[in-house]
Amino acid sequence: MCHSIKQLFYELGASPAIHELDREAHGRELEWALRSLGCPAVPAVFIGGRFVGSAKEILSLHLDGSLKQMLIHANAIWF
Repeated sequence: MCHSIKQLFYELGASPAIHELDREAHGRELEWALRSLGCPAVPAVFIGGRFVGSAKEILSLHLDGSLKQMLIHANAIWF
């Protein structure tokens, strides 16, 4: 699912900062830190420094058109 979310952001024109926890030296610690912040699963997506959700929430936001608007508001993409 992480790959699909990355592709979605690229297709929308964003250049996301991606931290693949399974490839990070301290990935397990980062995952536990995310969980302690209330992120239930990976991918944990932040837009404009704010936690937005995991894959399910991102796909829902994309389907209703909100995701693109959030990215524009965060200056992550231009329209």
